[in-house]
Amino acid sequence: MSAVPQPRPGDGVTHVALPELLALRSRVGRLTLPEQASRAFRAGQQASRLYGRGMDYAESRVYQRGDDVRRLDWRLTARSGKLHTKLFQEEREGRLLIMLDTHASMRFGTRTRFKSVQAARASAWAAWAAVRVAERVALMGFGTRDEWLAPKAGPRGALSVCGAIADWDRRDTEAVNEPLSIAVQRATRTAHGASRVLLVTDGSCTDEAARRALVALSRRARVGVLAVVDPLEVAPTPEGDYPLEHDGVRTRLHVHGERQRLWLPALLGAGHARLAALCRDVGVAFRTVDTTGDPFDAVAALLGARGGR
Repeated sequence: MSAVPQPRPGDGVTHVALPELLALRSRVGRLTLPEQASRAFRAGQQASRLYGRGMDYAESRVYQRGDDVRRLDWRLTARSGKLHTKLFQEEREGRLLIMLDTHASMRFGTRTRFKSVQAARASAWAAWAAVRVAERVALMGFGTRDEWLAPKAGPRGALSVCGAIADWDRRDTEAVNEPLSIAVQRATRTAHGASRVLLVTDGSCTDEAARRALVALSRRARVGVLAVVDPLEVAPTPEGDYPLEHDGVRTRLHVHGERQRLWLPALLGAGHARLAALCRDVGVAFRTVDTTGDPFDAVAALLGARGGR
């Protein structure tokens, strides 16, 4: 179901405007993200005491029995008169995976813009923020788009994300219902090495099995969920007539009386309510933004970003 006006490609209201996504780079400013080591299990290894390729020197300590003699710190040994061993920590490059909901329910909006456009704006800014702090960024579409964009670093990474989002929005889609649990399971299988995951959805695809899937993903990475909603989905509906369109058929919805004012958000916002409750129960960071607002503070909070834009 979508609201008038009629879609215009790239207008930034009903369809994603690529120039707007690219321009969001200027809003990143100076950001910092908290260090986030991979949560994936690495048998027989400890993150602070490794040696090999991609390792950074951490410190030196007095030699202990069993230490690798090849790692002796000869300069400190000479100065102190006691054997010292160098310790290393694994250098982990941060990776952000953006999971973007492309279900038909996202192509809805009664104020300012469609949810799909707001979700695109939030995802694009997250990509720019990630590459700003030298993280690689990957994109996974679910719902009508079973597509994957491999992690890329630097401006090319954010540009690829923006381009893919705009391309997906332009293409015709078939009505596909992919439960959130399946999408999260797919992300868990494919997002090896991701230190952060940002899930952008309206929650309509939330199913009971998503609980276990979300818990499993949160064990591998820091997960944040951004729920994009229309004002009609979260607040009592003002009385009046609402022009709507679905599959090319136009109609008007007449809202009158307290019962009807509460009925519509309960119906339309059921997915958002399920998702909010799920995230609260499993301890996953959750934020909501509607189609009229600025999503950037919510995204920054989910990424743990600090600093001015």
